[in-house]
Amino acid sequence: MDPLVAAIDQGTSSTRFLVFNAKTAEVISHHQVEIKQRFPKEGWVEEDPKEIIQSVYECLERTCEKLNQLNIDLSNIKAVGVTNQRETTLVWDKETGEPLYNAIVWLDLRTQSTVERLINKTPGQNKNHLKHKTGLPISTYFSAVKLRWLLDNVEEVQQAVASGRALFGTVDSWIIWCLTGGSNGGVHCTDVSNASRTMLFNINSLDWDPELCRYFDVPMQILPEVRSSSEIYGWMKSTSLAGVPISGCLGDQSAALVGQMCFKEGRAKNTYGTGCFLLRNTGTKPVKSEHGLLTTVAYKLGKNQPACYALEGSVAIAGAVVRWLKDNMGIVQSASEIEKLAAAVGTSHGCYFVPAFSGLYAPYWEPSARGIICGLTQFTNRSHLAFAALEAVCFQTREILDAMNLDSGVPLTQLQVDGGMTSNRLLMQLQADILCVPVLRPAMAETSALGAAMAAGAAEGVDVWSLSPEDLPDVISEKYEPQINSEESEFRFARWKKAVQKAMNWETTEPCCNSNDHQQ
Repeated sequence: MDPLVAAIDQGTSSTRFLVFNAKTAEVISHHQVEIKQRFPKEGWVEEDPKEIIQSVYECLERTCEKLNQLNIDLSNIKAVGVTNQRETTLVWDKETGEPLYNAIVWLDLRTQSTVERLINKTPGQNKNHLKHKTGLPISTYFSAVKLRWLLDNVEEVQQAVASGRALFGTVDSWIIWCLTGGSNGGVHCTDVSNASRTMLFNINSLDWDPELCRYFDVPMQILPEVRSSSEIYGWMKSTSLAGVPISGCLGDQSAALVGQMCFKEGRAKNTYGTGCFLLRNTGTKPVKSEHGLLTTVAYKLGKNQPACYALEGSVAIAGAVVRWLKDNMGIVQSASEIEKLAAAVGTSHGCYFVPAFSGLYAPYWEPSARGIICGLTQFTNRSHLAFAALEAVCFQTREILDAMNLDSGVPLTQLQVDGGMTSNRLLMQLQADILCVPVLRPAMAETSALGAAMAAGAAEGVDVWSLSPEDLPDVISEKYEPQINSEESEFRFARWKKAVQKAMNWETTEPCCNSNDHQQ
């Protein structure tokens, strides 16, 4: 039998474990478990680190059972890759293995006042003050400010740091540490793609930056070792796969870029998950954005390989808007229902929905924005709202694509897409209409897991997956062509931008001091 490579895909809303054939890239078996999000206060989003690692074990064991039923020998699995929700921040005790607080999820807003304080102390109150080193604006999104909050507010974290027991990591580090032995010799590492999202990492020198650590007042001894995205980090200690190397690690958006085979400069993909993330490969030189995008490390596929960079546009709320319509509003019973509901009307009838639940990310970087639904009339019903929610995902992507075209000077002629939401055909057609370029969806939408498996299988010492261009499998895609005229598209986009302006500057963190002052 052909060698197999497994991938752990730990996302914001679920964990998956998938096993791929290293020659054909087809999925042999998989298992998925949902993850519970906790919202202890308005704007706060947390997950339980123990639930995260438990879900990894469960997915792994269930998948192994399925393979046994298919009479597939587990010894065919030659490596495991890890891909993860990025920026989500954890601190744990290296002696007990216990998390010291819940994981603070990437779209959490509790650090807004921390961010304002940091920006106020920069020259000219400039949120891009650290961009020359990090590629990132100072924002609630990135791990350093979340870690700063934990260091400031959680006594257990302070004590563990003081006694040299604390370890910090993003979700990839937590998973790798647990799987390679945890408090009994676990490997504390991360890869360049995840490290580049912390604001503590210098994307030029590819290492933790002492000056950045001083700026955020973060002790460097709690940080994981930074490695390439494709090398053996350690071996699985327990589980049905004990002894198998963990040899690939990529943040989920980087993993999707690899899984979509976007290895050439200029190639781009958009992933529709909880949020929406458009990455464009810019090759071995970091490209600075003048239009509100991030410069990030895309991947480094081997110790001796060069790092490749990407321009990225991040949208906080994409699939999360469907979850909100379902869980908070009861407008749909299941995520799949939104397509039927929206298709029933085929238009938002002038209703616009800006889902700025966590402020606005690219290209605005405006944490004070809040969600807004406007253009309502007595005629508006839940179907129009469902349509407006799907349109919102497409408009947000259009804003990023426009910024990317301005930054690179080379307009994208088509968009490769992946992620859970791409099974919604109406959304894909809407996206083509609003972008005025064709949208290509691969037959296999699990591209993040595939990218992690490719990195793991190609690692030195594993060598079961070739990444040379002539060996890459052909990707079969479904193509959505634009079906409306560009004037109509531009008109709708202009109305959307007007709605975005109305969502701005809604929330301030300054307490209201005057009871007559209703400007809050």
